[in-house]
Amino acid sequence: MIVLGLLLIILAGAAVVAVSWDEAATATTPASFTVFDQTIQLSQLEFFFAGAVTGALFLLGLAVMFSGMRRSATHRRKLRSSRMEARDRVARLEEEKRELERKLQTDQAAPVVDRDRDGVDDRVQTTARPQVDRDHDGVDDRSETTAPHPRVEVPRQHSTDQLVAGRHGRPGDGR
Repeated sequence: MIVLGLLLIILAGAAVVAVSWDEAATATTPASFTVFDQTIQLSQLEFFFAGAVTGALFLLGLAVMFSGMRRSATHRRKLRSSRMEARDRVARLEEEKRELERKLQTDQAAPVVDRDRDGVDDRVQTTARPQVDRDHDGVDDRSETTAPHPRVEVPRQHSTDQLVAGRHGRPGDGR
């Protein structure tokens, strides 16, 4: 677009230069021009309209050139903005990478301590462990002393069923 605008401006400028070099173009005689071996004679009114067309071509050339420059500037601005966004994105990713590398180095420096084999490093776990109270006495079972619990005796039942829990025909076995 810029090149087309410059071409129109140069064309209008060449027309003005050609008219100004013509010594025969006076106010009383018709103007005569030779373009590409063609002789053109213009009256005063035609000469005026030719000047107006030349001026319009010049203004059109300026408008096209400035439009192209504005479009190029907008394109450069968008390109610069996208480059800045990409640069910021890369900087954020590099910072995240450095942070992950630091975490990896600290994790590799200290071995994982998992004595209770729950899959969590014991140093990371909080000291307040969840309470285990299976007997529902309000005291954590892990802190209770383990004493022998009374065994509940179930009375022996005699049955004629021979296939009970692995007893295959051995009724006097006592189990």
